[in-house]
Amino acid sequence: MPKPIHQCQCARCQQSEPHPDKAHHQQINLLVSRLDEQQRRWFVAWVSALRGRGGIRELAQITGMDEKTIWRGRSEMATELQGRPTDRVRLPGGGRPRLEKKTPQLLPLLKEFLEAHAGGDPMSTRRWVRLSLRQLRRALRRAGHRVSPPTIARWLRALHYALRANVKSEEPGSRHRDREAQFEHIAQTQAQFLRAACPVISVDTKKKELVGNFKNPGRLWCRAPDRVNGHDFLSEGLGRAVPYGIYDLTRNRGFVCVGQSADTPEFAVDAIAQWWASEGQAAYPHADRLLILADGGGSNGARPRRWKQQLQRQLADRLRLTVSVCHYPTGCSKYNPIERRLFSAITRNWAGIPLRSFQTVLQCLRGTTTETGLKVKAFLMKRTYAKGQKVTDAEMRVLNLVRDAVCPNWNYTIHPRSASTCGAT
Repeated sequence: MPKPIHQCQCARCQQSEPHPDKAHHQQINLLVSRLDEQQRRWFVAWVSALRGRGGIRELAQITGMDEKTIWRGRSEMATELQGRPTDRVRLPGGGRPRLEKKTPQLLPLLKEFLEAHAGGDPMSTRRWVRLSLRQLRRALRRAGHRVSPPTIARWLRALHYALRANVKSEEPGSRHRDREAQFEHIAQTQAQFLRAACPVISVDTKKKELVGNFKNPGRLWCRAPDRVNGHDFLSEGLGRAVPYGIYDLTRNRGFVCVGQSADTPEFAVDAIAQWWASEGQAAYPHADRLLILADGGGSNGARPRRWKQQLQRQLADRLRLTVSVCHYPTGCSKYNPIERRLFSAITRNWAGIPLRSFQTVLQCLRGTTTETGLKVKAFLMKRTYAKGQKVTDAEMRVLNLVRDAVCPNWNYTIHPRSASTCGAT
């Protein structure tokens, strides 16, 4: 297959005004695209020699080839070429095989390790890793594999990560002293539940969306753009959609309950209970434990009493489930798996589509898929949820809640209560 034609990157070709050499550069690139690897190297080296001083750099800009490759072509042409094989492009012996070919389990091991330390933006495809190349190398070495940082960098690029600089746009905030300890605890707890074949779900509320003839950011292929309202006034629409998501880490399945009122703890637990009745119980028939990964704030935050009370009533007591909850530290919600695995895919799927009705919202949610096999179910919840529901100290004391030794404010387990205790509350 011929090499794609490269766009010349020299200073003159980047200008808008045409110049005499532009057509000549295009002809060089056209010829280079029709040659094999060896012929390209020799041809560009020969042309660069005709250009004299600075020829290698100039030809590298024109053709997009590396300067070292052009130097190698000059070196080969300066030596005797009779000894090179005529029935193949490269010399015999492909060199040392790549590490991932000799040890196929390395890449899956790196992916598994990255999942506990990767974050993502729910409104785009951006992803990042908290650890440096040397920290990743030490982690792989502890697993019994010696890998160099450049090799790990090559693997990260293959997984669509990139090395980028910070952008000064955010105000400095406080960094909790237990941040790293909490991340390690979440990774260990998650691994324990997965080994025991118990369900692990990541939950959160996606950005609320106005339902009506409003603009939805993004672009899509169409013959004419949709005309939408010039202003985003809630009074001119049908309401506000509150998508609460549940992502099953084991099965790569999304479950979204679209509310029409407030985003409250009761609404969040209702959505989890509906997920268990619709999918969870059938997918995990023998499970009596559930791990929930949640943000540190919001309707499923670590502080709302109503969240814990509803988990006790609806999941622990009514469904007889032992519910363990791990909250991500403050300011670390982007590391919650649902953000990059479910919400980002939803954002891409309905980008540029005006959400004119709740039925359109559900259709867009149900049509969200990814190349890794993600499937999403969506339901509309018509119940109205009231804000400001208080839970007294006496009600909190009767909860069967046990806090973990590590970061007890962020990690706790709610056990089912006896029938007599349930009736008393």
